[in-house]
Amino acid sequence: MTEHTARPTSRPTGYSRVTLSRIMTPVDVNLYGTVHGGVIMKFIDDVAGAAAARHSGGTAVTASIDEIAFLEPLRVGDLVHAFAQVNWTGTSSMEVGVRLEAERWDEVSESAPLVVATAYLVFVAVDADGRPRPVPAVVPDSPANEGRWREAEIRREHRLARRDAIQKHRSNR
Repeated sequence: MTEHTARPTSRPTGYSRVTLSRIMTPVDVNLYGTVHGGVIMKFIDDVAGAAAARHSGGTAVTASIDEIAFLEPLRVGDLVHAFAQVNWTGTSSMEVGVRLEAERWDEVSESAPLVVATAYLVFVAVDADGRPRPVPAVVPDSPANEGRWREAEIRREHRLARRDAIQKHRSNR
């Protein structure tokens, strides 16, 4: 497991945090009357991209999406808040975690926010020519963010192992 250490240009996890909010409208719904998954995925990619760009100090592009879990349907009128932060950094890549919470327009609730989706995306910082460029190290600033770092390392190991296994399979055809 790679240890995260402060580099001269390191930044705490909190530096990258971004929140975006929007109200779901009738143009966002699918044939079933709930918000289309593609609309949610774009919102997730938007907030994750903003966190990656903030952390890296410039352009960052989506390289992969590890997971999107749709936990609850969204409806027209729901106010949705998307929270994102960089959980892990490599040389030029970053894992961004995203959580979507909803406030139902027709419900008053004093309980915990309704988590409607979570996701993990990988971004790569690129220069003006589209080539990967180095990113500052992210340094976890709390025990929870330390745990997110460790979990991101596990997801990275799985991504690399899956890629290697597929390449091996294809070369044996």
